Amino acid sequence: METKEEFLAELSRCVVEMEDDSIAAVAEAYAAHGYDPLEGITAGLVDGMNRAALLYEQEEYFVPELLICSSAMYNALEVLRPLLPQEEKNSKSRIVIGVVKGDTHDIGKNLVKIMLESAGYEMIDLGRDVACEAFVAAAREQQAAVVALSTLMSTSMINMERVIAALQEAGIRDQVKVIVGGAPVSPSFAEKIGADGYSANAVEAVKLVDRLLAE
Repeated sequence: METKEEFLAELSRCVVEMEDDSIAAVAEAYAAHGYDPLEGITAGLVDGMNRAALLYEQEEYFVPELLICSSAMYNALEVLRPLLPQEEKNSKSRIVIGVVKGDTHDIGKNLVKIMLESAGYEMIDLGRDVACEAFVAAAREQQAAVVALSTLMSTSMINMERVIAALQEAGIRDQVKVIVGGAPVSPSFAEKIGADGYSANAVEAVKLVDRLLAE
């Protein structure tokens, strides 16, 4: 490989084909040729994650495959991200994400985080079983543009509404977009609790955030 286009295609292929052991060397060679690190991320790694997400949507890939693809992406990001100029490192908005109090299932949340991160957003991951106050504190401290709430348990859905109420009480609700998702969650539930949007999966979450922040 010599040309930039060859390297970009190889970075993308390594992500799609789950080559998490060899992709760092490809990224290092790309960087050694003096090619643009931002283009390596967007036209190489993100392209690969988008292709993997499409395979996931088509049910050719499942959660384990998508997680290995993301592992490959992160391995190459460790090489390319430090080479970015400071303003490009912070080119997109911050998003606070977490599984609400009462639920410890986080695979769905992790997939959404991966896809939003690959789209260039800076992710603040609070983890699982997160109290309302922690979402509010993180949103305020991080000056987040979006708060993303997840749950797989119907018994925890009430805590999504409580987070929104807590943001309102703290006087910062109008400063952030709140999105919700998870198996028991629906568009009508999102509307009922006053969320700004609902996403059925990780791919749709990126489109939703892009749209909300463009408004």
